[in-house]
Amino acid sequence: MLAGELYRDSDPELVAERQRAQRLCDEFNRTGPDEEKRRTEVLTKLLGKLGEGSWIMPRFQCDYGYLIEIGHNSFLNYDAILLDCAPITIGDDCSIGPRCQLLTALHPMEDHQKRRDRWESAKSIRIGNNVWFGGGVIVCPGVTIGDDVVVGAGSVVTRDLPDRVFAAGNPARVIRNLSDPIATLGDAVALDANR
Repeated sequence: MLAGELYRDSDPELVAERQRAQRLCDEFNRTGPDEEKRRTEVLTKLLGKLGEGSWIMPRFQCDYGYLIEIGHNSFLNYDAILLDCAPITIGDDCSIGPRCQLLTALHPMEDHQKRRDRWESAKSIRIGNNVWFGGGVIVCPGVTIGDDVVVGAGSVVTRDLPDRVFAAGNPARVIRNLSDPIATLGDAVALDANR
């Protein structure tokens, strides 16, 4: 799985690892709004890395947890889904809007029998520093997103994005460069980032 080769998710070791992650996700999602310390403790057990000052709002779902690394001072809003069958890396100072999905899993497209037989593979997702996703952004397997990138709400990112761009749409495309580090009010309204 980690080598990007075909595997079956019914493998007993993978089933056990997913069950562990599901138990920790359930524990995290049951915490109350005044239990920030407890949330951090659970996330520290679940994730491969949780940088200082980073936090996640419940409800949070993932497959394995230990394949997720989050840098410093980053934020994942409500209902984030991270299918981490391959590593997912989120940089420092990122703002991930509500109901975003980072999906590393792939299934055979042309080999219909392998798909019926439940074979799958996965490709890593890398998100740079100071990235801002509006609500409902979906990032597909194998995508790398550069630093200082803004992705508009509801976008589906199917290809890599370079540093300092605003991208939006389905599939997401670069709308313009962001040479000025301060976004305009018009951009902020269009993004509906809900943070």
